Amino acid sequence: MNITSFLAHTKSLIKLAYPILIAQLIQNLMGFVDIVMAGRVSAIDMAAVAVANSIWLPLILTVYGLIMALAAIVSQLAGAKDYLAISKQTYQTAWIALTLGILLIGLYYLIAPIIEPNIELDGNLKPLLFDYLRYIVWGAPGYCLYLVLRNYSEGLSFTKPTMVISIIGLIVNIPANYIFIYGEFGAPALGGAGCGIATAIVYWAMFVSMLIYVFSSKVLKQTSLFETFYWPDWQEIKHILAVGIPIALSLLFEVSLFAIVAIILVPFGAQVVASHQIALNFSGLIFMVPLSLAMATTIKVGYAIGHNNHQQARDYTLHAIIFGLLLAVFTAIITVVFRVPIVSIYTTEAPVIELAANIMLLATLYQFSDTVQVVSAGALRGYKDTKSILYITFVSYWLIGLTVGLILGITDWIVPKMGPYGFWIGFITGLTTAAILLAWRLKIVQRRLALAC
Repeated sequence: MNITSFLAHTKSLIKLAYPILIAQLIQNLMGFVDIVMAGRVSAIDMAAVAVANSIWLPLILTVYGLIMALAAIVSQLAGAKDYLAISKQTYQTAWIALTLGILLIGLYYLIAPIIEPNIELDGNLKPLLFDYLRYIVWGAPGYCLYLVLRNYSEGLSFTKPTMVISIIGLIVNIPANYIFIYGEFGAPALGGAGCGIATAIVYWAMFVSMLIYVFSSKVLKQTSLFETFYWPDWQEIKHILAVGIPIALSLLFEVSLFAIVAIILVPFGAQVVASHQIALNFSGLIFMVPLSLAMATTIKVGYAIGHNNHQQARDYTLHAIIFGLLLAVFTAIITVVFRVPIVSIYTTEAPVIELAANIMLLATLYQFSDTVQVVSAGALRGYKDTKSILYITFVSYWLIGLTVGLILGITDWIVPKMGPYGFWIGFITGLTTAAILLAWRLKIVQRRLALAC
């Protein structure tokens, strides 16, 4: 490996990845702020926000995954300097996003009246939960359109706006929460449900801020995004959906796997569930590092392919995986050395601390496989080879990872049932399988392109 090339590519990847990382962490921080501010009203309000988020996040993340296709499409077109096509593809993605945002509103008003009377929840939990969802869905179109402009900008290798707009979102989120949760400045005191209104406002604020940036930015003038208006074009939309739907579904498979395991662990008791969630939450924060690197890899690989420089695309992929593994060594050491103090931030219960700290030892192994699979998937998105990601993630997570977790976690077939440890071994098995298969697929794609040239 050429060290000079590795350092140059790593520097370029870091320049793209760090604003994305900061933006992702701020998004997590907004969720944390919601929970804390709702919790100051009551435990029921906090629970309502947590449960509502567990319903909302898989839906909005699925949309997020679909719109991520735009970054790969734009980066390839930018590499080919086809700026007119960039503008067309952005408009077509915007039509998809607007439709999905409106559908989320309709979905709530169609399903909520059917299921709400049939759900039994303690005290005020049910009305708070459904009020939160009723408020937040009105922010969906704004957030979906924001994602379009974000991926448009990132596809053109401008990631700092994502970071700045996320900071604006956090700045809006805190006072909006304060006003609608506690009933300040003449607003009604809505408790935890007020977080739904606040988040909807944040979504629209982020869209408007991003729109202003894109409209006024000198560096984005080359694409002439606002010079020509494009109505929906079904052929173009079909192409975007063909790239985006596999990304969306693979993301849904991953998110839903962790949600299902949390439900399966409920019979093991509250302490086991709490320990699992703590380890999962911290692992999720660590995951933001390789995820940001993967998103930067998508942009770099896409640009290189559009520029018809297949060797550069291979080099960026290899160097991203190596750099990601080096970062994984660092994060794994932090996890092992500081696991008890980290867990103690979440809870003061000794049994929960002990169990969560032990699970986090398994999470250190998880980080290496997770890095390889997410960066490999990011590179494949840059090649616009997304169907393989869908098939591989489904087989790896649901058929292999969940099966291993169920066998080890709740049966005595191989060893005495291991509870949460069994499921985390399942996670590691699934992610390792995904890492091997995605890296293998990446090699096939790269070899085919090399032969084609």
